[in-house]
Amino acid sequence: MRPIHPAPRAVDGSHQVLIVGGGAAGIAVAASLLSRDPHLDVAIIDPADTHYYQPGWTLVGAGVFSAESTRRDMASLMPKGVKWLRQAVSRFEPEHNALVLADERVLAYDQLIVCPGLKLDWAAIDGLPQALGKHGVTSNYRYDLAPYTWELVQQLQQGQALFSQPPMPIKCAGAPQKAMYLSCDHWLRQGRLGAIKPRFMNAGGVLFGVADYVPALMEYVKKYAIDLDFGHNLVAVDGPAQRATFVRTLADGTQETLERPFDMLHVVPPQCAPDFIRQSPLADAAGWVDVDPHSLRHKRFANIHGLGDATNTSNAKTAAAARKQAPVVANNVLVALKRLTRLAHYDGYGSCPLTVERGKIVLAEFTYGGKLAPSFPAWLLDGRQPTRRAWWLKEMILPPLYWRGMLKGHEWLAHPTLATDTSQA
Repeated sequence: MRPIHPAPRAVDGSHQVLIVGGGAAGIAVAASLLSRDPHLDVAIIDPADTHYYQPGWTLVGAGVFSAESTRRDMASLMPKGVKWLRQAVSRFEPEHNALVLADERVLAYDQLIVCPGLKLDWAAIDGLPQALGKHGVTSNYRYDLAPYTWELVQQLQQGQALFSQPPMPIKCAGAPQKAMYLSCDHWLRQGRLGAIKPRFMNAGGVLFGVADYVPALMEYVKKYAIDLDFGHNLVAVDGPAQRATFVRTLADGTQETLERPFDMLHVVPPQCAPDFIRQSPLADAAGWVDVDPHSLRHKRFANIHGLGDATNTSNAKTAAAARKQAPVVANNVLVALKRLTRLAHYDGYGSCPLTVERGKIVLAEFTYGGKLAPSFPAWLLDGRQPTRRAWWLKEMILPPLYWRGMLKGHEWLAHPTLATDTSQA
């Protein structure tokens, strides 16, 4: 049961629009708001001093990008006119249109946008925090560990290479197998794949959630001789002994525990909403920000919107989804402020460039329900097949599109769909 907090004390400041989170979603929605109305009073709350282009970490782990190329100082990315509050949020008081910061200051708002990202729960796997970065244990889900992935891939000559995937939801659901394919591609090119045995330990029951892309992926599973173990959830890691413990769910629903030795282990941690979201009035029963999947407005508090990884929408949790969501939220916040009249509609778009080998990508693009939503005609780029054009898109086009487009309020390939009237969103 969530704690009941008293009404907040005197307000220490107020803003027309308050944004919780300065990641991809937060900065993009702030930029989109100000591109529509430069006179808005907008503030972003985020204690971090560094912003990361996380989609690039897959390529850091494959030796394509440097880690340093994926980071920027947060101050350099704040849209002009935005006030940056370098604080953490302690709790929300939506009944009073206010929130409380970690230093107990109270901020009021007319409109609140919540996009703090999600929590990578490394400690949920016993022994993992102590093992990361040594003993062959790595993860492309951390800036400081992605270079270690590439180091391990280059050094491994033989043995067991395990790649884990936790239960959904996770950010970039394809990332666990991206690391696997790129590693296997390097070992194949070096003539080592026969001596190295790759194994995909997936807590889920399918290789990828959108069936149209599975045939192309399975060709690479066969090419790299990858063993697929579904229903296997990583629960413990013994780094010095190089042994991983999994709970296996059987067809009848029963479970068993098994251990596997490894020479390299790429781990993807369980993921959930941040604690201050899960324990707040904004959360649904599972702890995620409870929003309408199309308008992205909170289901109970009309002046609160959510986007990015912390919401309970069923889209893939990717930067591409946030890129599409930001203009929708910006538009709909301005409708709530009576600056615009037509609500925008989010269709669940998400994208996952599946790096199946160095130089080729299966470009998965889809909306709610797994409906394919390609950005390009099939003659130019068929996302269901591995192509060099898709690799060129990820390596050369998407990073500048992120830094210079999405985070600057330029809505290339992301212009929102507007309803004919406000009742239709």
